[in-house]
Amino acid sequence: MRLEALEVWLEAAPGPLLPQLLAALAHHGEPLRWSVTAVEPQGAAGAGSGHQSGRRRLRLEAIMLCS
Repeated sequence: MRLEALEVWLEAAPGPLLPQLLAALAHHGEPLRWSVTAVEPQGAAGAGSGHQSGRRRLRLEAIMLCS
């Protein structure tokens, strides 16, 4: 078992965020600690049409327990 720092960008779908966040982290191991450190509306560089759809990108930082 080892500890690893992880930074992941997640394109969040509409709906509850917690299950999406935990599923994204679970692909890399068991999260010991995690946080959302940035949020960008989808299409932030463009006209903002993605923001109206409710989709957004989240940056997650975590400490993972990996086997």
